[in-house]
Amino acid sequence: MARAECSGNMTVVPEFSLLGFQVFPEVKPLLFLIFFTIYLLTVAGNVLIVVTVHLEDSLHSPMYFFLGNLSLLDVWSTSNVVPTLLGGLLMDVNIISFYRCLMQYFCFGWMASTECFLLAVMAYDRYLAICYPLHYTTLMRQQSCLLLAVSTWMVGFFVSLNADYLMSMVQFFDRTEVDHFFCDFEPLLKAACSDTSWIKTITFVISSAITSVPFLFIIVSYLYIISAILRIPSAKGRKKAFSTCSSHLTVVITYFGILIIMYVVPSAGLSLNLNKALSLLYTVATPMFNPIVYALRNKAIMDALRKYLRKKV
Repeated sequence: MARAECSGNMTVVPEFSLLGFQVFPEVKPLLFLIFFTIYLLTVAGNVLIVVTVHLEDSLHSPMYFFLGNLSLLDVWSTSNVVPTLLGGLLMDVNIISFYRCLMQYFCFGWMASTECFLLAVMAYDRYLAICYPLHYTTLMRQQSCLLLAVSTWMVGFFVSLNADYLMSMVQFFDRTEVDHFFCDFEPLLKAACSDTSWIKTITFVISSAITSVPFLFIIVSYLYIISAILRIPSAKGRKKAFSTCSSHLTVVITYFGILIIMYVVPSAGLSLNLNKALSLLYTVATPMFNPIVYALRNKAIMDALRKYLRKKV
């Protein structure tokens, strides 16, 4: 049942005023410089990984194929959010149309859902490589890798499409203030003038499934992986086997930790400022963090990067 506030001053196609970061005007140029620099580093780092994996023959393996997909996701997800964030720092009032807001919300959900499943696929790849090394090349053929990657993108697409459809049914005033720096789920619902309890319940169920199922799959996979590593007789062999998983495990813990706090754990007690801080970690810091973790802690990628850069120079 709609609230009384929706009785007037409404249009079919409303607009949103993103409040962004409510700080002193003198601080905004500094924040713009910081976030713009992070954005450039994020895009450059992830694009460099994609290009290196594509061009370097030694990296044409399932693990690096999925890493290239992860880097593409990071480029798209950060490019979906950060330009709106930067625009809010440049303008006093950051106006975004209803349809553009829905598109941003859709792309955000698509990338987030796809990354959950992609990280699970990467865990499955490490599970086969360590627990079934003799059958790995047979099980993870090129066609299998392509099918797994396309499946993660398609599942994320349809999950986000449903969430976007539900959001399109929520009612807003013709000019609604949204206390956030992009069109995210919780700030949009707080700005709605109609009843949103039904969409919160449905989205909670979907979000729980999207995060818990891949996360539990990853946990089970790593239990088998750790068990197999501990059975390796030599310490050098154990260290080498674990080194192929450590970067992925670091990204999983960081990514799912923030995701669960934001979208699964009841957020009624979270302040808007804390929600913005967590969103910054999720949309700005994590995409920059991934290439640092994978590139700097992976000798094969570092060697391929040096080789590629020497050719260019």
